[in-house]
Amino acid sequence: MRRFLIDTDTASDDAIALVMALRHPGVQVEAITVVAGNVPVDQGVQNALHTVEMTGNLAPVYRGMDRPLRRPYESAQHVHGADGMGDIGLPLFGREPALEHATDIIAETISRHPGEVTLVTLGPLTNVAMALLREPSLASMVQRCVIMGGTGRGYGNVTPVAEYNIWVDPDAARIVFDSGMPITMVGWDVSYTYATFGPADAERLRAIGTPLAHFCVDIQAVLTKFAIETSGLEGFDLPDPITMAIALDPAAATRTRRLFVAIETEGDWCRGQTVVDHLGVTGREPNVDVVVEASRERFLELLHQAVADDAQQPLRDDATR
Repeated sequence: MRRFLIDTDTASDDAIALVMALRHPGVQVEAITVVAGNVPVDQGVQNALHTVEMTGNLAPVYRGMDRPLRRPYESAQHVHGADGMGDIGLPLFGREPALEHATDIIAETISRHPGEVTLVTLGPLTNVAMALLREPSLASMVQRCVIMGGTGRGYGNVTPVAEYNIWVDPDAARIVFDSGMPITMVGWDVSYTYATFGPADAERLRAIGTPLAHFCVDIQAVLTKFAIETSGLEGFDLPDPITMAIALDPAAATRTRRLFVAIETEGDWCRGQTVVDHLGVTGREPNVDVVVEASRERFLELLHQAVADDAQQPLRDDATR
């Protein structure tokens, strides 16, 4: 079993990514840590706990940082709904996370299993940055860090050049990208190119007929409207799930390039930009594997398998850890 640690700002696309990992037969999710991002951290915790319940998994959920390192917090509730899950009336309240703080769990999990943990980040990088500030050596202990964030060679969704996860806490992103961690970056350009769901795609997913299939489509209600009206897409796109697909199966990234990537932390227009040196003009040592092309077919296969009735549901077993 591969060990995954997932850091998330759980909203409608994060929830699908969690389903994909929690239902994958070859993966044990050691922990889900939640950060403020798409929704305030307490709402994100409730959304993660609800999603874990939906899958029948027992992965623990931990509350993390409730704001960026040094900036005011700005949510994306206008994109995903006030509750982050499409405002469709789900019972997203009353559940209790595990007691420990997310940043402590990130450090503890990676230290306990050096060289074995795949860290998948689906939101702002505040939790991970805090763990690295406390223990920089964690960067060398991670087997692989797959980040949904930035843009490899496209435009942004908050400013013309910045994607939300990096923009909301660029200081944290700079710490992580400069840490030496083995990073694979899956930018928003990968999502809108390979993971957009028009009406027919959404109906094919729903037609699988399971409660999880219906859940994964229904929670995109607010996102669908935003994506069509603001992003100019034909339907909702799923950046976190295609990132999870690449974490689950690296071959789902059909083309990557080893490039130098810097994070711009200041500026009215460029805050949060992932500055990708495609031509090597900076002369800097490449530090990130940037996903340039991905397999939509493999992504859809992994997603559809995760919501099918016969998908395996590996339950957490502390005796195997």
